[in-house]
Amino acid sequence: FSKYGDTEEEPLTRIQRLTAENLLSAWQSIPHVTHFERADVTALEAYRAQLTEEAKSQGLRLTPPIFVIKALAGALAKFPRFNASYDAANGCIVLKKFFHIGIAVDTPHGLLVPVLRDVDKKTLAEVAVEVADLGQRARERKLRPDEMGGASMTVTSLGHIGGQAFTPIINPPEVAILGLSRMIVRTGSSPQEASRQNFLPLSLSYDHRVINGAEAARFCLHLKVILEDIWKLVLG
Repeated sequence: FSKYGDTEEEPLTRIQRLTAENLLSAWQSIPHVTHFERADVTALEAYRAQLTEEAKSQGLRLTPPIFVIKALAGALAKFPRFNASYDAANGCIVLKKFFHIGIAVDTPHGLLVPVLRDVDKKTLAEVAVEVADLGQRARERKLRPDEMGGASMTVTSLGHIGGQAFTPIINPPEVAILGLSRMIVRTGSSPQEASRQNFLPLSLSYDHRVINGAEAARFCLHLKVILEDIWKLVLG
C-alpha cells in the first residue's frame, strides 16, 4: 500500500492472532443467525439503583450484565439445546449439565473470554465479585488456562460504549452467544406520561445446525420474561 502514501505496520499480539484465526474459523464453519429482542428492564434498573450505595460500600459494581448473566443461567436450564455443543464427528449434540458463562473482556492486548463457573449456584453479589475479578486479571494478563474454557454460552456487552444492536460471532464449541447493547431510555412526552422506561437490547447469535428460529425466539422471550420480573430473577 506504500505506493498510495505513507503506511505503518502494527504487529498483532499473540492473543490478537489467535482471536483472528478462531473468529474466521467460527464464521466459516458455523451457520450464524442473529435474533434481536428488547427487554423492559425498568423494574430491574429501579432495583439496581436502590442497591447502588450498599453495593459500593461492599466494593461491588452491580452493572446490568451481572443481572443478565444470572438470568441467562436460568434460561439455559429451561432450553438445554442452547447449553450444548455440536459433535459432527459422532453425529450428535452434546448437552451440558453445568451452567458456566463466558465473559468477553476487551483488553489492551486483545479479546479474552474468562469463564464464570456454576452461575446457577451463585448469588448476584457473588457473580459481581467474580466478574470484576476475572475482568481485572484478564486486563493484567493473570488468568489461568483453566479459567478460559468450558463455557455454556458467552455474554459480550457493548452497552458501556454505544450502539443499538450487533451480530456477535459464536465462540466454539458453544452454539450461541448473547450480545448486549446500550440501554434505551424512553420518557413520556407529556406531564401525564412522565414515566421513564428502560429497554435493554439483546442480540442472540446461534448455530442454525443445533437451534432453529422458533427455538431462538422462545429462548429470547423467556430471557426477556426473567429480566422483566426482578423478583423472579432475584429469588429464582
